[in-house]
Amino acid sequence: MTGVTLCDVGPRDGLQNEPETLAPGVRAELVDRLARAGLPRVEAVSFVRDDRVPPMAGAEQVVAALTRRDGVEYSGLVLNERGYERFRAVALDRVNVTFAATESFNRANGNASLEEAVARVEAILAVADVPATVTISVCFGCPFEGPVDPGRVAELAARFTGRAEVVLSDTIGVATPSRVRALVERTHAEGFHGHNTRNTGYANCLAALEAGARVLDASVGGLGGCPYAPRATGNVATEDLVYLLEGEGIETGVDLDRLIGVSTWLEGLLGRTLEGYVYRAGPWSPSEPWPPSEPWPSSS
Repeated sequence: MTGVTLCDVGPRDGLQNEPETLAPGVRAELVDRLARAGLPRVEAVSFVRDDRVPPMAGAEQVVAALTRRDGVEYSGLVLNERGYERFRAVALDRVNVTFAATESFNRANGNASLEEAVARVEAILAVADVPATVTISVCFGCPFEGPVDPGRVAELAARFTGRAEVVLSDTIGVATPSRVRALVERTHAEGFHGHNTRNTGYANCLAALEAGARVLDASVGGLGGCPYAPRATGNVATEDLVYLLEGEGIETGVDLDRLIGVSTWLEGLLGRTLEGYVYRAGPWSPSEPWPPSEPWPSSS
């Protein structure tokens, strides 16, 4: 299988849940490092209110500090028309408009009803002059309303199919592969955004690809979560997903060694071990000698 597009959402979804706010120049460097590692798409910033999501403050400064790289699509996330006006002013390549499949999550995340949130997306798509993604949050479960009716998600997705790239999000990490496969097939969604909260994220990504999705979101080091989703822990780690996909014969175009270097750099920057596994274990190829040259440590 070829043609999968990986979008690293670490600079946005990954950092928005961190307790400290990184300077715009540092966030721009993270985007640049991901681009140099071969990520075909990077979600660089989120145009939201600084007082509601402080780690995303200074989005315009981040974009201004970027070193644009040919072949990389730089995207920005918006929730409403005001966010889109800010997006237009910085000339990124793709706009990601997001809303939730439930009333309660829209009110918590965007201060709007479901109807109002959908209307905002419609208004932005009507004027967008760059490629657009519509990400539907909490497609599989909502922290406030519980399980989400697949029929509701299908109806919402159908409103935007053919007009934008539709991505289904497992925002709180409750999905399992059969449910992901069924919903991607039903909606014909182009993409999947998974969290590994309950250790099903990687299996869910494979299920999404099997069902026809060709865009997968992931976050370097497994960083992330949602400030408005209680106990929503990290995203699928980009380097772990690259290792899995390449091992399954699915080309990503990403330099895994360089990507591991980005996570190692982030670990030092944040001062803690990240959630991903591959950056700690290192890559491995079947062509490498076995057993390892160094003996296993004694268990005694």
